[in-house]
Amino acid sequence: MLKINTIERLTLSVVILFALVLILPSCGKKSSPDSAAGETAAEASAAGADESAGSVAAGDLVPLDIKLPRPMFVGTPQNMRVPNLEKPLGKARPPFLAPAGTKNVALGGAIASSDEEPIIGEIELIADGDKEATDGSYVELGPFLQNITIDLGADHDIYAVLIWHFHKQPRIYFDVVVQVADDPDFISNVRTVFNNDHDNSSGLGVGQDLHYVETSEGKLIDAKGARARYVRLYSNGNNSNDLNHYVEVEVYGKPAAAI
Repeated sequence: MLKINTIERLTLSVVILFALVLILPSCGKKSSPDSAAGETAAEASAAGADESAGSVAAGDLVPLDIKLPRPMFVGTPQNMRVPNLEKPLGKARPPFLAPAGTKNVALGGAIASSDEEPIIGEIELIADGDKEATDGSYVELGPFLQNITIDLGADHDIYAVLIWHFHKQPRIYFDVVVQVADDPDFISNVRTVFNNDHDNSSGLGVGQDLHYVETSEGKLIDAKGARARYVRLYSNGNNSNDLNHYVEVEVYGKPAAAI
């Protein structure tokens, strides 16, 4: 029988150890590409899901279809000395995005006013669809603080309120406040979506929004989907006189989904 001496045993052990050193790294490398590929596929899948979700979210919003009246003057006068005045954009207002199916839900709706006998026009003109600045297209209310209230007929998710006070001339109206509520007396769930009354002269709280110059684009207010049935708008004269005017008010929304 062949006997293996100590030196031969040592030599055999070295050979076996060397072979293991060569084999084991290659085995590790064989599994590495599969693992990396798995991670890359998972990352790609997650990225695709995020992109898909983003596309769906973006697809839910579309530009509002707003029909603007003819402009009656060009540019914005620079000598209007009113504090906290919004700087002119210098270009057309960008499209306002809202959920698909959003429309003007104030058109032809019931309107009440703090001035029950307007100086000029009828209250119904405020939501009749006529936004032109011509005579006969606007309502003139009495001096000082006045308001109008629009009844949407049912709860709506309101995304924007668009106001034309008077755009035949560049004017600035004061204490413009827009609120929404669940009841016509504005007691229940009242929320303010715009307020540029900086000294609380209207008694509705100090507002942080800016004064602005009336143009044919109107003033578009983001209502952020507030749910309400009634919309109330205040004003307190303008930089030309103490009277209050409305050419048109549009309320863009959708009927509130049943809970």
